[in-house]
Amino acid sequence: MGVLCKTSSFIKTVIKNRFFSLKSLKMCSCDNKIAKPEIRTLHYVFKIADRRKTMEFYKNILGMKVLRHEEFADGCEASCNGPYANRWSKTMVGYGPEDDHFVFELTYNYPIHHYDKGNDFIGVTIKSQDILKRAAENSWPIIKGNVLEAPGGYKFFIDDEPQSDNPIDKVTFSCSNLEETINYWNCILGMKVYSRDDEIKTAILGYSFKQTKLEFIQISEKINRAEAFGRIAFSCPDEQQLVIEAKVKQIEGKILVPLTSLDTPGKATVRVIILADPDGLEICFVNDAPFRKLSQYTPDDEKILIVQMQKDDERMLEEKKI
Repeated sequence: MGVLCKTSSFIKTVIKNRFFSLKSLKMCSCDNKIAKPEIRTLHYVFKIADRRKTMEFYKNILGMKVLRHEEFADGCEASCNGPYANRWSKTMVGYGPEDDHFVFELTYNYPIHHYDKGNDFIGVTIKSQDILKRAAENSWPIIKGNVLEAPGGYKFFIDDEPQSDNPIDKVTFSCSNLEETINYWNCILGMKVYSRDDEIKTAILGYSFKQTKLEFIQISEKINRAEAFGRIAFSCPDEQQLVIEAKVKQIEGKILVPLTSLDTPGKATVRVIILADPDGLEICFVNDAPFRKLSQYTPDDEKILIVQMQKDDERMLEEKKI
C-alpha cells in the first residue's frame, strides 16, 4: 500500500506542475559560461526487455515513428547499454527528426528479459489529445489522471490538449535534495530555472523554453536507480564539452566516462562525456556537429528492427520448448 501511495503522490505533483506560469519564474543568479542556446536537449534512454510490446506502445499508442535503429555486437565503451558486455541494440523513436525534436532511445540487451525499476524516474509529460484517443481505441489502460504505463513500468503523463510539433514537454525525476540538484544543473551545467516551488519541493529547468525540460521532485526516500536506470543526453559544441568537464572537475563532481570517441559502424564518430548529478542521474554531452550526422533519420532502419523482432519471437519460442 505504501508504494501505491507514494506513486500516487508523484502523479499528483506532476499533474499540479503541468501548467506552471512564467509569472512565478525564479532565476538562479549563478554566473556561468555554459548557459548558451547551442546546448540541445536530445533524448532520454530507456532500457527495454520486450521490443515488440514496447514498439507497439510507442508507435500505436504514443504515435511516434522509428527514426533509426542500430545493432551492436559488444557492449558500449561509454556504457550506453548499461553495465552489460553483450550484444545490444538501440532504437530511436520520436515525433520528428532528432535535429529539432526530443526523442527516446530504446536500449535492448539481448540476454536481459527484465529490469528492476527504482524510484529515480517518475515520468514523461506529453501534450496530446490524440494519444488518449489511440489508447482507448487500442484498449490500452488509462490510469486516473490521464497516465499511461509503457512496458517496463515507465509512466507517461498525458495533457489532453492539441498536439504541437514537439509535444514532449518534460521528463520528471526524483531527487534527494532540491537545492543541491538546482545548484548542480543551474550553476554547474548552466540550465535555466523556469519554475520552482519550495513548498512541495519541485523545480523545472531547461536550456530553452521551447525545448523539452527537466523536472525534479524531492522525495524523502533514498534514491534507488535499480537496474532500469536511464540517461539524459544533450549536444553542445566541442569547446563546451571542455568547459563542462573543467567545471565538474572543479567541484569534484562525478565523471563516469571522460571525453571518449564512440564509433557507430557506417556512421559518424562522436565524442561524449558522461557525468552523474548528485543523485546519480547519468548525463551525456555529445559534440553537436558529428551527432547531427549520426542522428539523421533513416526510415529503412525500421526494416532491420522488424527482422530482429521476428528473431526475438523465434528465440522466445525455442526457450519455451526447453
